[in-house]
Amino acid sequence: MRTVQEAKQFWDDRYASGNYIYGTQPNHFFKEKIDELEAGRLLLPAEGEGRNAIYAAREGWIVDAFDISEKGRHKAQELAKRNHVTINYYLSNYEDFDIIDEHYDAVALIYAHLHQSSRREIHQKMIGGLKPGAHLILEAFSKEQIDNNSGGPQDPDMLYELNDLLEDFNELQVNHADTAEIELEEGKHHEGTANVIRILARKPASFI
Repeated sequence: MRTVQEAKQFWDDRYASGNYIYGTQPNHFFKEKIDELEAGRLLLPAEGEGRNAIYAAREGWIVDAFDISEKGRHKAQELAKRNHVTINYYLSNYEDFDIIDEHYDAVALIYAHLHQSSRREIHQKMIGGLKPGAHLILEAFSKEQIDNNSGGPQDPDMLYELNDLLEDFNELQVNHADTAEIELEEGKHHEGTANVIRILARKPASFI
């Protein structure tokens, strides 16, 4: 598992390219699900170059995003300018980002992979940030992705099992949960056959 500084350097190096390495269009599952919701305040952890944040802002969402990469944030801000929208983009890791309780109408974890040693704790933090009635949207690589060359962590402890994620989010009402083999077309680092997990869940309106 990388240290925070090692991870920051890795992502700064990856985002140093002049191109948007995951493209500028939103993730398909994210777009499909966010389009079904009434616009409000959205949190996007590990948002990288900003493709999902900019799409949501164009659709009327107030967007908070964070990432550890300064270069990723810079490219996201440039993409926002190009699309004539504004987003609140913070330079932070998961542990240090201050999530206000019951603040968000949606949290989207799009390829926001966490090591198994911290995954459940951070997912609980995300649940805390959801308003009652708010939604969680997740797409991530499953354990089977280790055999593909279409992107994702090379550390199996950062790939996911559906049942583990359902346990992490067992306080939420799950509206959609599945595994799928798909063809990714999201820039040169997400391209080809991929094994993914997709979840849409809702925090109960009477959540205590």
